[in-house]
Amino acid sequence: MTNATIQEIEGIDDYWGPAFRSVYEGEGGHEAFVEQLDERIQQHDKEIEKLCNFYYQGFIDSIRELLQVRSHAEELHAEISNVDANVSESTESLCTRAEELIRARRVELNIASTIEKMELCLPLLTTYSKLKTQVEAKRYYPALKTLEQLEHVLLPRVGPYKWCAQISSDIPRLRQSIQDASMADLRDFLENIRTLSPQVGAMAFKETHEMLGRSLANIVKSKKVASRENSGPQCPHELVDFSPLHRCLHIHSVLGAKNDFVQYYRAQRKQQARLVLIPSSGNLHDSIQSMKSYLNAVLGFFILEEHLLTAGAGLVSRDWLLDTWSMSVTKVASTLRTNTSLITDPTLMLSIKQQIMLFINALKCYGLPTDPLPLLLQEMAEHYTEVLMQRWVAVFREILDNASFLPIEVENQEEYDGVMDRFPYDGDELETQPFPRKFPFSTIVPAVYVQVKEFIYAWLKYSAGLGLGGGRRAAAARHSASLLLSRSFTGCLSALFRHPLPLMQLVQIIVDTQYLEDATSYLYEFISNITGSELVTTQTAGSMFQAARDDAEQQICDNLEKKVDEFLDLENYDWLLVEPSGQASSFVTDMLSYLSGVLTSLEQLPTRARVAAVRAATNRIATRLRNLLLDPAVRQISSGALYQLDLDVIQCEQFAAGEPVPGLKEGELLEHFASLRQLLDLITGWDWSSYLHDVGIEGGKYALVTPRDAATLLEKLKEAEQKSSVFSVLKKNERDRRKLLDTVLKQLKQLQNQDG
Repeated sequence: MTNATIQEIEGIDDYWGPAFRSVYEGEGGHEAFVEQLDERIQQHDKEIEKLCNFYYQGFIDSIRELLQVRSHAEELHAEISNVDANVSESTESLCTRAEELIRARRVELNIASTIEKMELCLPLLTTYSKLKTQVEAKRYYPALKTLEQLEHVLLPRVGPYKWCAQISSDIPRLRQSIQDASMADLRDFLENIRTLSPQVGAMAFKETHEMLGRSLANIVKSKKVASRENSGPQCPHELVDFSPLHRCLHIHSVLGAKNDFVQYYRAQRKQQARLVLIPSSGNLHDSIQSMKSYLNAVLGFFILEEHLLTAGAGLVSRDWLLDTWSMSVTKVASTLRTNTSLITDPTLMLSIKQQIMLFINALKCYGLPTDPLPLLLQEMAEHYTEVLMQRWVAVFREILDNASFLPIEVENQEEYDGVMDRFPYDGDELETQPFPRKFPFSTIVPAVYVQVKEFIYAWLKYSAGLGLGGGRRAAAARHSASLLLSRSFTGCLSALFRHPLPLMQLVQIIVDTQYLEDATSYLYEFISNITGSELVTTQTAGSMFQAARDDAEQQICDNLEKKVDEFLDLENYDWLLVEPSGQASSFVTDMLSYLSGVLTSLEQLPTRARVAAVRAATNRIATRLRNLLLDPAVRQISSGALYQLDLDVIQCEQFAAGEPVPGLKEGELLEHFASLRQLLDLITGWDWSSYLHDVGIEGGKYALVTPRDAATLLEKLKEAEQKSSVFSVLKKNERDRRKLLDTVLKQLKQLQNQDG
């Protein structure tokens, strides 16, 4: 076992633990192991000795060589020491120079790196300085471009330096300041454009006025001449510098806020449009200059917007422009309608109409709709007609105030020709008469005719340029002239009738209106000649003065009735007359003679007027005579007085039956006396049986006599008879008549009560 352990130890180089443990743990193995180990050592010593003896000679030789090498080594060491000393001295200065070179090389590299970095930073700093300069010079669009280059190109190249971070943090502030400054420029531009809009509109009005009535070739030629002679603005929109607006648009486009900018611009312009639509002078109807300023501002505003639309910058769209114009033109029309309705000066109305016509033509040139402005001009035409008519009312009143209402009488040919030149009178019969000649009409007729022609001239001034054809202008002029005569002149005549006029003056007015009415055909021919339209022969004036004639006829009737009343007020009937005079009363004869003379003087009047006059007079006579008979104040009427009244009525009936004027129906005037005649015939004929038999039956002999009237007249007769027979003895026939009278009275009262 011991041998095995020693072999194991020799065979293992690094882990002897198990072998030693087996030695120490075995009984008696320790001493044996030591003995065995000593033996093994001795064996190895013998082997070493044998080996040394084998190599000893070689060792000696090696020692000798080693000793020789030693001497050489010492010499070499000395030489090496000398070399080392020399090298040390040389390398010491070399190392010093090398260190200096390294330091220089490091500085050089640092300088090169610094130069490289500075070359990168220098454009950034130069650009930043340029940016500051551009902002201070208010060159915002180039500044914004510089800012974009600074932010996206130069800063990423330089690197994360502190001052770069400061510049980076300053960029949003600069961008915001540029945006704020551009908005300030926009506000200044909007204020400037609002101020210049009236000038733009005025120039557009001027160009439109020059363009109307000129050919295209002349317009182009004048433009070329103007461009050579004048370097100023050639178009209205050139009065405005749009560069600030475009710069602001470009700035916001770069900032990515173009839509917000466009919306802000449109909102501001729409607000300005609302302000433009409010007249700055308050009342446009005060002067033409106020109207021009208002229309200039409106037109200039939309000319500038239309130019922006044409420029295609995207600030203005066609839909937005038309929507804003639609809102504005309605307001403009309303404002013009309100203000023109207050104008009372036709000259100012004409000037405003011309200005609105220029406004419409200018709108057409710029492609803007004109509705409802043409309709406004038509409404203004109606108001212009009213204004003219009001002015001519004063002219007509002056003519009527100065009129003598007598037929015109001329002493010589010159005066005759003067009247014929002023009024188209068919004077063939008058031509053959000697001087002095008398026209059937008064000075009113030629004066009014001339004024109507002047009115037509004034009205046609307004209709010129409205685009109406000759036929429409002529029809409108005829309508206006008819209105002037039928309303204005007739109104002036009616004002005359508010006060009583002499009969002959009333007759002359009716005659004059008839001549004026007949002359309307000449007025229509005059209108056709001026307007170049066909003569309208089917259109007649109608009864344009019928209202005035009715008033005049009514006054004639009133005058006749008043005269009848004056004659009848002179009556002095003796209601207790015993016997009639056998002839009509003198006042009745005088009254009828007067009426005959008056009706003869009315020969110039139309038949209708003469018939109305005689009807009124006859009816008044019949009514007054009947009222006299039934007057409650007359309590007693004798048979003699009744017969005298019957004679007067017969005289009046003879006048009525004689048809004092032509045009009456047969027996027409007698109908006015019918009720009075039946009452007188009933009383004088004492035909009570027929009356009582026919009461209530239509078509009876005494159908127009009421029981009340018959009873009233019988009571008056009874009172008169009682008074005359108080102290006398009645005869038998008189007593019978008295009884019959009482009986009839009783029956009449019964009938009267039944009617009640």
